[in-house]
Amino acid sequence: MFGIVLSALNVVLAFVVRSLIGRFFAYFVLYFITMEFVAVLQSTGVFPTAAALNGAFGGLGSGVWYFLDLCGFSVGAPAIVSAYVMRFIIRRIPVIG
Repeated sequence: MFGIVLSALNVVLAFVVRSLIGRFFAYFVLYFITMEFVAVLQSTGVFPTAAALNGAFGGLGSGVWYFLDLCGFSVGAPAIVSAYVMRFIIRRIPVIG
């Protein structure tokens, strides 16, 4: 009886050590590298700033803004841009993309 319990405990412990802990550290490293990569890209000026976007949309008239607000541009455009950025970042991770 003791051998069966010891064998089951050994299997569970091997599963935890091999797969769970290893995957945790691997995904933590991928997360950390991705977050630092985004921070470096933001500090170097690769991504547009709010002032640049404000200048780009500053030339639109009030009639155009009325229809953009009706279509939900203020909610949809940031969602689409962030989705494209996340797709770009995820595809650059060798294990996932």
